[in-house]
Amino acid sequence: MSQSSQTAKIDLSVVIVTFNNADIIFPCCNALAEHLGNMQTQLIIIDNSSSDDTRFTLRKIESSFSGYFDIHVFLNRENTGYTRGVNQGIKMSRGEYLLIMNPDVIVTSSLSPLFEQFEEEDKIGVLAPQLRYPDGRIQPSCRRFPKRRDVLYECMALAILFPQSPRFNSWRMPDFDHKNVLDNCQPQGAFLLTSQKVIERVGRFDEHFTMFFSDVDWCRRVIDAGFIIRFLPKTFVYHIQGASIRQRRAEMIISSHRSFIHYFEKYNSSRIHRIGTKLAFLFLLVGTLPRLIITALRNQK
Repeated sequence: MSQSSQTAKIDLSVVIVTFNNADIIFPCCNALAEHLGNMQTQLIIIDNSSSDDTRFTLRKIESSFSGYFDIHVFLNRENTGYTRGVNQGIKMSRGEYLLIMNPDVIVTSSLSPLFEQFEEEDKIGVLAPQLRYPDGRIQPSCRRFPKRRDVLYECMALAILFPQSPRFNSWRMPDFDHKNVLDNCQPQGAFLLTSQKVIERVGRFDEHFTMFFSDVDWCRRVIDAGFIIRFLPKTFVYHIQGASIRQRRAEMIISSHRSFIHYFEKYNSSRIHRIGTKLAFLFLLVGTLPRLIITALRNQK
């Protein structure tokens, strides 16, 4: 459903995938409308067959913000997965810049500092702002690209026992305070600002990753293509972390483990890597049942 001409010039396309996000999607869009200024913005919302009042809220968004955005809402008949939903939105995007954003993100100020980075450095491929919890605390959102040994440390609880260890918890970057500019990390996929130039070079997300690790894989491909991914903390947004995932916690644990292994398999480049991937699979397999039991006990409280 479109609210304006397909021929109008678009500066920014925003892609949001929703699933049972009735309570948070309207504030998300309202904040965007307040802070995008004069940018000609295409808002693309892909709903993955929500069963709550999300679709009612999307109709409200169409009527409320038609003067701010070129709005396109797509109602999928089934839940096709987050990654396929993102790609569905990317295919429809027409803006010079592209923002892939979760529905639980609230923009707090002008995004101009981010766009200025693109103008200043030709090699910038992705920009990510600082994320904050609703109470204002900084939310850790940058990670190093995972290694097979990180699975071992995780399953042996070494990452939990030594949360500040640069060795046992290296993947989560406990040595980074998220207050300084950082290049070529892997920012959380809740807010990724890129450009059509990057999409044309790197391609869309890999749909073998249904929910998890598609952003990790895509960011790795961006860097491999010679672009810079930059974390820019002078701009921040609020992030209600895991609003969709909490609804199906057990299913998400299994999906994340499966994607973890697929990520390693995709980048197996030697016999040692293949052995490491098999060991990682074994450790994750052993660790899945305890995590599911803990999740079930928490849900009963």
